[in-house]
Amino acid sequence: MPIKIGKTEKYIYEMLEKQGALLFCSIDPLDYKNEEDAVKTAKAVNEGGADIIFIGGSTGAQGELLDSVATKIKEVIDVPLVLFPGNLATITRHADAMLFMSLLNARNPYYVIQAQMLAAPTLKMHGIEPIPVGYVLVQPGGTAGWVGDANMVPREKPKIAAALALAGQYLGNRFIYTDAGSNPRLQGFGPIPKEMIQMVRHAIDIPYIVGGGIISPEELRTAYASGADIVKIGTAFQNSPDAAKKAAALFKKTTIEEGRKKLKR
Repeated sequence: MPIKIGKTEKYIYEMLEKQGALLFCSIDPLDYKNEEDAVKTAKAVNEGGADIIFIGGSTGAQGELLDSVATKIKEVIDVPLVLFPGNLATITRHADAMLFMSLLNARNPYYVIQAQMLAAPTLKMHGIEPIPVGYVLVQPGGTAGWVGDANMVPREKPKIAAALALAGQYLGNRFIYTDAGSNPRLQGFGPIPKEMIQMVRHAIDIPYIVGGGIISPEELRTAYASGADIVKIGTAFQNSPDAAKKAAALFKKTTIEEGRKKLKR
């Protein structure tokens, strides 16, 4: 029986085939002064060229707040709105899809399969499209690493990340996502090293998402050149909606340039 691919996942594949590289932008409502600022920023990055907008976070982005912000964002964007879950409560029927993530290097099996088991009936009931993702947290891991009780992959051990990614692919995930956590510079780290991205890319045959700590076009370019198909950016857009629109446009320009290179290879 052929695998059923949802509308949002199909959109990602088609856009990758067309553009070679994609830019995803994330909005955590708790990182903004109020709902209006979060919605304005989502609208700004959409206008700047984001291919998908994530909504969610590791703590607190849930319930009435999540419903309200998701509904308002949907009214002002024309790209898919995808849930980036921190736990069971990070679910709203107002999103188009959800990253159905298994934290592959979690110490606690809850984040490998139990949370997913508990969430699955809710997704089906509300018709939220699940996108199967093998999620790997790299040192320092940020709040996601603490909440998910992750055995963080050391930055100097890219073979571990590659082996986890390949295992995730073999388990049936259709995307692999390596993440250093939100704003790793607060803990003295930058984006995921290019050597790790390269090794993961060589290990897997499915689309590869990279996130965490990328705040400049140069860092974005390095991630794509090293093997990322998709890069997720969040912190770089939090200053103001005007700055977010300009930053997104600049990042999108880099994404387009690097995507064209990928398509020529």
